[in-house]
Amino acid sequence: MKKAVFLDRDGVINRKAPEGQYVTRWEQMDFLPGTSEAIRLLNKAGYFVVVVSNHRCVAKGLISASDLESMHGRMLHDFAAAGARIDAIYYCPHEMQPPCACRKPEPGMLLDAAREHQLDLSASWMIGDSTHDVEAGRRAGCKTARLIGEGNSVGDGADVIASSLLRATEKILETQSVSAG
Repeated sequence: MKKAVFLDRDGVINRKAPEGQYVTRWEQMDFLPGTSEAIRLLNKAGYFVVVVSNHRCVAKGLISASDLESMHGRMLHDFAAAGARIDAIYYCPHEMQPPCACRKPEPGMLLDAAREHQLDLSASWMIGDSTHDVEAGRRAGCKTARLIGEGNSVGDGADVIASSLLRATEKILETQSVSAG
């Protein structure tokens, strides 16, 4: 069984769209500083890197599933060109109602990834920027990291609180070193 790091997309990997809007075109995909470096560090440390992201914009008809997957394919390519490997992407295309098993805070995407890739959830981390991300990680049995920034100062009981994906990665790797030593 492999250890993994699950990453939310918007607000963790790329800049979020303004409230009530969605990233639906490649031109809106603005990677946050240090993201490639963080993913490279996770790869080097032996983590299987998985993106798990809610995309209700698909249910709203703002982007097709195939266009979203194309955008994700381009994202994978850009990170690979920077030496950073994302091993898998899972997304929930559903609206908030009726409830589904995959929309965070439900752990469905994490559980599916664990089953399909033989991941040890107890040795894994969920990194996100919302209460739903932390809760999904907790429900799946992972340790959690919460990114906080402008207008977002609550850690929601996450195991690690950090200002960026790179800083969260550094803290996780420090924790790993302490527990291994």
